[in-house]
Amino acid sequence: MERNYTWMEYASPTRDAELLDSYSRTITGVVGQVAEAVVHIQVQKPVAEGRGREGQQGRGREQGREPQQKLMPASGSGFIISTDGFVVTNNHVIEMAQDIKVSLADGRTVNAELKGADPSTDIAVLKIDVTGLKALSFADSEKLQPGQIAIAIGNPLGLQHTVTAGVVSALGRTLRANNGRLIDDIIQTDASLNPGNSGGPLVNSLGQVIGVNTATISNAQGLCFAVSSNLAAFVAGKLIMDGRVKRAYLGIAGQVVNLTGRMVAANRLDKNTGVYVYEVVADQPAYNNEIRTGDIIVAFNGRAVGTVDELHQFLNAEVIGRAVEMDVLRNGRKMGLKVIPGEMK
Repeated sequence: MERNYTWMEYASPTRDAELLDSYSRTITGVVGQVAEAVVHIQVQKPVAEGRGREGQQGRGREQGREPQQKLMPASGSGFIISTDGFVVTNNHVIEMAQDIKVSLADGRTVNAELKGADPSTDIAVLKIDVTGLKALSFADSEKLQPGQIAIAIGNPLGLQHTVTAGVVSALGRTLRANNGRLIDDIIQTDASLNPGNSGGPLVNSLGQVIGVNTATISNAQGLCFAVSSNLAAFVAGKLIMDGRVKRAYLGIAGQVVNLTGRMVAANRLDKNTGVYVYEVVADQPAYNNEIRTGDIIVAFNGRAVGTVDELHQFLNAEVIGRAVEMDVLRNGRKMGLKVIPGEMK
């Protein structure tokens, strides 16, 4: 039978100790459950030589030699998602790496093969030739709530299997990927992350992965971010099956512009911004012949477009090779065009 505490007993040091013990037992229990599936990733990346001391690069060019490249070590974290050796990490951990090794919790270090990487979500999948591994499962990130426990395990600064704990601070954040695309459905947490935590799991109190740790804000405290488990699981599945995530491509360059109130009212638009087309690239794997420089894209496939990021969201695998109607403003008037997006390489 559960004991009912008085107000004085709730405020007593004894009750505080009981609560702390319960919290500690939760954290230690999760760590014991998942730590075996967290790995340390070590890579070798090329760095141009001849930049270390003043004048070195210039002398090399005078002698007709290009600066040579040497390999520099870097590291990150990852976690196993299948017993036969598939490992999830961040794209920026393995990007441009010429050698990838994975260190397991039992001390073994093995070579890893890159199965696929997606810079647009900062997710990558590796394969190691080891079986019988402990694997983590993904939670449904749609069910997350701000305030619930979030536990990060990784290798910050090369210190293996470091544990930090906090809460889910916020949901639905966005983050800019290295290739300029916007990553949606980002989890914000105050579980401390440092360089080397990238690619490690953010888990809940059941030991399920709720996110893939990906970024921190260096000049702020307690602002850390993870790609949500639903997005990470979707991308990882595509990388394992196809080696890439298919996205559509229009062959244009654009930027956001504000629309006047008169333009919005006269054309019955849903948004007061659009995407101004300042370049149309010909001879691309997309039909874009009807688009003109100066057009302002305001809708794509029946959905309003106000920003470049929104247009990117609509350019998914489903529209590749399909004739789609796109609304643009040309000379201030809305008109419909036909486009056939190609596949981005």
